[in-house]
Amino acid sequence: MKKHEILQEIKEILIKNNLALSTAESCTGGLVSSYLTDIDGASKFIYQNFVTYSNEAKMKFLNVSSSTLEKYGAVSEQTAREMSLGLFKYAPCTIATTGILGPTGWSEEKPVGLVYISVGYKGNIKVIKYISKKADTNERCKIKKDIAKQALREFLEFIKNTLN
Repeated sequence: MKKHEILQEIKEILIKNNLALSTAESCTGGLVSSYLTDIDGASKFIYQNFVTYSNEAKMKFLNVSSSTLEKYGAVSEQTAREMSLGLFKYAPCTIATTGILGPTGWSEEKPVGLVYISVGYKGNIKVIKYISKKADTNERCKIKKDIAKQALREFLEFIKNTLN
């Protein structure tokens, strides 16, 4: 499914169900939000979006705990989950991303292209571990685009399954 088709379907589902969406992005730097606003009518379902690149921003705006960040790191399933939890005070639907774009900052356990995508609806959260198909390119922009598109695909699948 093409990006525009995914966006259109997300828009239709959210508007039909009178739902708002908030995003919190680290590694994608606002690209998920940017894609969502590429379609007409986004103002009917987007409420509040954040780029929480630093740990301080994750704690301040999303209430991610410092102990989670210390114990598991910013790029972790636990942090992604807490990012979505923090977004629920803004909207019933959430998308959060935290990952490693490289070429620095990676390790054996956390390679370039690793991302945790958290999607949520009214307290129900699913966290997906994804490794970008573009990771071997070492091109941050390509990795970021792949991750943002995957986050949208994951949210669409999640919200369809949750509402049906």
